[in-house]
Amino acid sequence: MRVLLVEDDRALVAHLAQVFKAMDSAELVYTAENQQDACEWIEANPRAWDLALIDVFLAAGHGFKVLRQCAGRAAHQRVVLMSSYSREPMRERAIEAGADAFFDKAELGALVDFCIGLGKDLRGSPRS
Repeated sequence: MRVLLVEDDRALVAHLAQVFKAMDSAELVYTAENQQDACEWIEANPRAWDLALIDVFLAAGHGFKVLRQCAGRAAHQRVVLMSSYSREPMRERAIEAGADAFFDKAELGALVDFCIGLGKDLRGSPRS
């Protein structure tokens, strides 16, 4: 599973990089700290990722705009939004906007479980 990580918290980026490194089914292919870099990379590499993990509130830009950049994704590609601000309207809005899942940053265990499951699913299905 090729992971695109869009997150401006460097400590969380380092933590998630270690998590993905420990997963034999995951590879962190690109990290971006802001909306512009993420959108430019997605545009240039539309099929180079399987999972886009995107923070909603970035220091420069917004995760929902990065989510929109993923609108033409292949059937196997998944987009997950995450935030420390996770009250129910935010979760609902993320799903309505096209995210496959939403996680509170305090739910990292659940996020890792989601990624492990997705990695297993992707090993069994062809990429488009």
